[in-house]
Amino acid sequence: MNKNFVGATRLDSVQEYYFSRKLKEVARMNAEGKNVINLGIGSPDMPPSETTIKTLCEYAPHADVHGYQPYVGITELRQAFTDFYKKWYHVTLNPANEIQPLIGSKEGILHITLAFVNPGEQVLVPNPGYPTYTSLSTLLGAEVIPYNLTEDNGWLPDFNALERMDLSKVKLMWTNYPHMPTGTNATLNLHQKLVDFARKHHIIIVNDNPYSFILNKNPLSILQIEGAKECCIELNSMSKSHNMPGWRVGMVASNATFIEWILKVKSNIDSGMFRPLQLAATTALHNDESWHEEMNFNLYSKRRHLAEQILDTLQCSYDKSQVGMFLWGRIPNYYQHVEELTEAVLQKAHVFITPGFIFGSNGSRYIRISLCSNEQKLAEALHRINENIKE
Repeated sequence: MNKNFVGATRLDSVQEYYFSRKLKEVARMNAEGKNVINLGIGSPDMPPSETTIKTLCEYAPHADVHGYQPYVGITELRQAFTDFYKKWYHVTLNPANEIQPLIGSKEGILHITLAFVNPGEQVLVPNPGYPTYTSLSTLLGAEVIPYNLTEDNGWLPDFNALERMDLSKVKLMWTNYPHMPTGTNATLNLHQKLVDFARKHHIIIVNDNPYSFILNKNPLSILQIEGAKECCIELNSMSKSHNMPGWRVGMVASNATFIEWILKVKSNIDSGMFRPLQLAATTALHNDESWHEEMNFNLYSKRRHLAEQILDTLQCSYDKSQVGMFLWGRIPNYYQHVEELTEAVLQKAHVFITPGFIFGSNGSRYIRISLCSNEQKLAEALHRINENIKE
C-alpha cells in the first residue's frame, strides 16, 4: 500500500466495533465446521407481522414509488409514529414537526451529536452503556464524561454524584431505559429526576428507548413527564419491538426546534427511505396488542427461562426483574477476567456470549446473553455448556 496515504487522525480515537471484529472470528470457526451458536447479538430472529410484509410486497412493484422521498419522511409514517406514542405511551406529539423518522435510531445518535455538540464540549455517557454513545461522540470531537451505573445502585444514575461534577461544559446526557445491557426498567420517578436535572443544569437529556416493549407490560417514555419536550429528546426504533432490525426504521421525538436542528444535519447526510418500506413500517406501527403480547412477551419469556439456566450453570448471579432482550449476569469471583469465561465458552462449547467490558469498565465482571435465538438453539447452548465448561 502507498505509505503516502494515512487515515484521518480521528480514527486513532476509536476501534473497530467489537461485534464487527468478533463475528469475523465466529465466521472462521463456522467455516471450520464448529457450528457456533451466537448468543451475542440483539438481532430479532422472527419476522415482522404478516400485514407489514404484505404492505411492502403490495407497494414495491408500483412504478411511482422508487424516487427520492421527503427528507422529513412521508406523512403516513409520521402520523403512525404519533398514533403509536399516543396509544402506548400516552404522549401527544405533533406529526408535522415533533417527529422525525430515521434510518434506524443508531443514525440518530450521529445526527443529534452533530446538531447539539461542538468540538471540545462534553457529553455524559453511562458506564456501562451502548458503546456507540462513546465512539460517535469521540469521533466528532466531543469530550466523553462517563457517569457510573452500578449494581449497588440498581444500575440507576447517582444524582448526588452527578451534582458534585463540573457540568458547565456538558451539552448532552445519554440515557437508555429500559437499560442495555443491564435490563433495568424505566420508571416515571427516574424520568422525573432526569427532567429535573436537565432543567436545573441546562443539559439536554437524550433517552434511547428501543427496549420498552420486550418482556415489559408497562412501556414508558421520558416524554410522559410534563415539560419534558422542552429539554429532552427521545430516540425509538422498530428493530426490537417490531422484529425489523434490517429494515432500519427509527425515529426521534422532541420539540419542534430540536427536530428542525436535527433535520438540518440529517438532510445533508441521507436522502430518505424507500417509500414502500415507510408504508410497511406504518402498517407495523398499528400492530395490535395480541401481536405484541406474543412476539414481545410470550416468546421471550420462554427463551429467558433457558437463558437463566445457562447463567445458573455458569454460576453467575442475576436480577430476575430485568426486562429487554438480553440477560445480564455477574460472573463468579474465581475468574480474574470476564474473557476467561467467555473465551472458554466460545472455544470449548462453541457458544458466543458477550463480555460486559465492551459496555464500559463497570461491566467488566458481567456477561450478556441475547434472547434472539430460538428455544432449540438456547437448549443446545445449555447442553454444550453443561458438557464442556467445568468450574
